[in-house]
Amino acid sequence: MNDVKIPIRKFVAPEIVFGEGARMLAGQYAADLGGSRVLLVSDANVRKAGWAEDIVKGFEKAGLEHVLFDGISPNPRTAQVRKGTELYLKEHCDLIVAVGGGSPIDCAKAIGASATNGMGCLEFEGVDAIPLPGPPLICVPTTSGSSADVSQFSIITDEKGKRKFAIISKVMVPDMSLLDPVVTTTMGAKLTADTGMDALVHGIEAYVSTAASSITDLHAREAISMVTEWLPRAVDMPQDIGVRGKMMLASMYAGLAFSNASLGLVHAMAHSLGGLLDAVHGECNALLLEHVVRYNYPSARQKYDEVLGTMSSVQGVRSEEMELPLLIKGFGRKLGIDETLSDLGVKRSDIPALAKNAAADPCLATNPRKASVAEIERVFESAL
Repeated sequence: MNDVKIPIRKFVAPEIVFGEGARMLAGQYAADLGGSRVLLVSDANVRKAGWAEDIVKGFEKAGLEHVLFDGISPNPRTAQVRKGTELYLKEHCDLIVAVGGGSPIDCAKAIGASATNGMGCLEFEGVDAIPLPGPPLICVPTTSGSSADVSQFSIITDEKGKRKFAIISKVMVPDMSLLDPVVTTTMGAKLTADTGMDALVHGIEAYVSTAASSITDLHAREAISMVTEWLPRAVDMPQDIGVRGKMMLASMYAGLAFSNASLGLVHAMAHSLGGLLDAVHGECNALLLEHVVRYNYPSARQKYDEVLGTMSSVQGVRSEEMELPLLIKGFGRKLGIDETLSDLGVKRSDIPALAKNAAADPCLATNPRKASVAEIERVFESAL
């Protein structure tokens, strides 16, 4: 027997139901979990698309009462978490169902923890800072990329501090994720591309994470391969349920990977951008990825080369003739993502504050290469 040591790793996941019509099971599962009065967390766009109404029909069929909270913006704020918590307690709810993209789901997670613990969500910042579990939570994601429906992360914006902060805890893992590709057909091309690139970044950052394991690597590789193959088709064929289903699975695999291996510098920087400028998270990730790969490459050559091999194989490109940052940039261009941070409104004078906030983000702890504030500033500058 050799002396190789296998590090201890844990893996957490919700119960997952996948398939057309899965959303209609929310009421049944809410009843199975002992719910009687549900807080339905969503947003205006999801209501407009009709998906929240479908969930309500399921509640009615199961004999459940519900209260709607849809006052949620992209990049949900602490004030929105507070309002949702107050409504949950005032209406004597006992279970939460979140339907929407990452913003409603992240907000729902924070509402549940705040309601159970009697604490503001800022007090949960960091890793394992939630004393008690929240109420049962069922998620119906309407995008393919955030993976909030399967992860132990919740990202909230501190509007006073103009920063995003991460809540990372097993308590944040939903009880159930109902993956219904039908609900993603109302996404436009831009949202499809941005959220899909978020999934790609999740897969890549989890794969090169210092906390990666053989279990997370399995999910990360599958996510990278599937996003590379199916995201361009999802942008071009938004009504194709088969294609949408592939992207929903890709997002799930990516979420299971990063939830258990954590993330890295791309997300630390993207959270900083989102907090200061209220920028779209997936787009920030897409614009930063190639630059962070260049910075990290010396510390994770083998894994990045494996990512290059996976992506180039799917695209029919010879990996020995291509650098990963260039392949990533070209992939983004195919999706219509060709901006720089300057195009988003980032100014050189913003960079010191952006870098300082990124350096304090817990996602940086598992980045394969250590990064000082000065080094993060240089990566930001390269992306202008």
